[in-house]
Amino acid sequence: MTLLIGGTGKTGRRVADRLRRQGIDVRVASRHSATRFDWNDESSWEPALDGQRAAYLTFYPDLGLPGAADRVGALAELAARRGVEQLVLLSGRGEPLAREAELRVQNAGTGWTIVACSWFAQNFSEDFLAGAAAGGDIRLPAGDVAEPFVDAGDIADVVAAALTDPRHRGRRYELTGPRALTFTEVAAELSRAAGRTIRYTAVDHEEYEGILRDAGLPVELGDMFRGILDGRNAEPADGVQEALGRAARGFAEYATEAAATGVWGAAPVR
Repeated sequence: MTLLIGGTGKTGRRVADRLRRQGIDVRVASRHSATRFDWNDESSWEPALDGQRAAYLTFYPDLGLPGAADRVGALAELAARRGVEQLVLLSGRGEPLAREAELRVQNAGTGWTIVACSWFAQNFSEDFLAGAAAGGDIRLPAGDVAEPFVDAGDIADVVAAALTDPRHRGRRYELTGPRALTFTEVAAELSRAAGRTIRYTAVDHEEYEGILRDAGLPVELGDMFRGILDGRNAEPADGVQEALGRAARGFAEYATEAAATGVWGAAPVR
């Protein structure tokens, strides 16, 4: 079996779909699934790992936060003791603390693959920015920094391959989209796809901490964004091509598909 920690999330559920289509038994583990897993409750870890050949690790709320590397490292070492052969870690591109977690997985004693990703395109339709986009105003402390947003479907394709094909063991892939966009350009793409105006408003970090509090998210995310939204990730990487032999999906294609669901309001009539 293959364990998917966070298997109900943006990437996890997509990985589960891909593996099931291949006839692979999947164990989905989260705080509210049949197999319970909680990063803050170590008693839930061993039952989730029992009998698993491979595992996909996603850390909530973000691998770039203090303390995450210690928890991921402890789980990876437990997985090695329990006979897990392959770990695939979802990491954050350009996040120093996430890099610490990567090293802990690499040194745990199992096979491993690291999938280090830029911002997900689906953050605008399935996560904390979905409500802001639907409301017509995306407020972030990003200035005019550009990001090569990556599609969650591409991430899932790479993760599924890494969980099943030993040729990906010992590899670290940086996954991005094919082109970097500023958040102003993102808002324009969303507006085009949705057929209504969606704008981006740059805010300072103090105001953004208040937005995080109102959303019930850790204010420490603001400190993390302060670091990574400095242009360090603006250059696209070729990890999707390297892992899968095909180009990464573009943001415009994602926006068109997401808009058709009505997530940001009525999509244009075609």
